[in-house]
Amino acid sequence: MKKFFGFLSLLALILGAAWFSRPDRAPVAALAPLLPLAEGEGLDAIRPLPPPPSLPPERVALGERLFSDPRLSADQSLACVSCHRFDLGGADGRVVSLGVGGAAGAVNAPTVFNSGLQFAQFWDGRARDLREQVAGPLHNPVEMASSWPQVIERLQADAEIRRDFARAYPDGLNAANIADAIASFEQSLVTVDAPFDRFLRGEREAIGELELEGYHRFRDFGCISCHQGVLLGGNMFQKFGVLGDYFAGRPLNPADLGRYNVTGRDEDRHVFKVPGLRNVALTAPYFHDGSAATLATAVAVMGRYQLGRDLQPDDVEAIVAFLGTLTGKLPEQRR
Repeated sequence: MKKFFGFLSLLALILGAAWFSRPDRAPVAALAPLLPLAEGEGLDAIRPLPPPPSLPPERVALGERLFSDPRLSADQSLACVSCHRFDLGGADGRVVSLGVGGAAGAVNAPTVFNSGLQFAQFWDGRARDLREQVAGPLHNPVEMASSWPQVIERLQADAEIRRDFARAYPDGLNAANIADAIASFEQSLVTVDAPFDRFLRGEREAIGELELEGYHRFRDFGCISCHQGVLLGGNMFQKFGVLGDYFAGRPLNPADLGRYNVTGRDEDRHVFKVPGLRNVALTAPYFHDGSAATLATAVAVMGRYQLGRDLQPDDVEAIVAFLGTLTGKLPEQRR
């Protein structure tokens, strides 16, 4: 009997350790050692992107129209697409985005591509999903500076929009359905067929020798501890500066506090959602503050402050080459 209970205790410890090590469980993930993988083995930590989800086409089409509709902003000068351009990887290429009247935002605009696969929205994770996220920029005084009553009044004056909402939603045009339509469109923006996805599926010639070497260094140096899953990120929070103080000697602004602004907990100072690396070669500049102008700079900074490693130029070159293989394509109907 003692042996039996001893076995149960050991099993509980093993299962508990496995659960606590899940990257989607803890708000701040610790760097964890990874077992080396042979070149020919499958990679559990990084998985190919799934195809776009099955969504009601009438809601996706309506969301696509709203995504480009400037009536959502107070002065009708901006739309969602203003800060999430398809020709710039779903971002806008600026250090921080510009809102109504040219007001400067607080953080670098993240890509909208594949955003439906993230576990939370915004750098600080304050929105649970894309539907909740829509209200953020719409009401932010330095972004769209608008309100639901103002937006609904404008759209209600458009007979075609009213008709399309009536077709897509039983209760027609309202704030919840506007957010749902935009979120449905954003969920459709899955960038398929990246070279590294083809490699993972067995097409070994999809990436070159330098790209493969870059993946090996990305894995072996420990980048993969936070950048894994289908997005190579987007599924955990992490402190910016695990092995070095990134914020030392520089003036701080409220956005630098990261998740602390949401939780008020000291341990969440400078904690951010780990960004996904899909299409990262297209979305410069980098980090929440847009301080890294190039991908090579961003890789070197990550090596120094997250891994405690001064990466050599050939390390950076190889990892940047690997990251370039994560650029996919929008589904045909979204291009």
